[in-house]
Amino acid sequence: MAWVYYWKLVDSKFQATCLAARFEDAEGWLYRRVPRYVGVFRTRRGKYGIKVLW
Repeated sequence: MAWVYYWKLVDSKFQATCLAARFEDAEGWLYRRVPRYVGVFRTRRGKYGIKVLW
């Protein structure tokens, strides 16, 4: 398995955490299946993003 990085970078960790919560939602907000792990990462420039492990 490989990480899938969501394409959108956001400015704050709070925004990234809210976006990660949508990925973890059992109703499948973005996708029909629920991922095994959803994590928040920080880029070198200070932006935040989401990484997903299916």
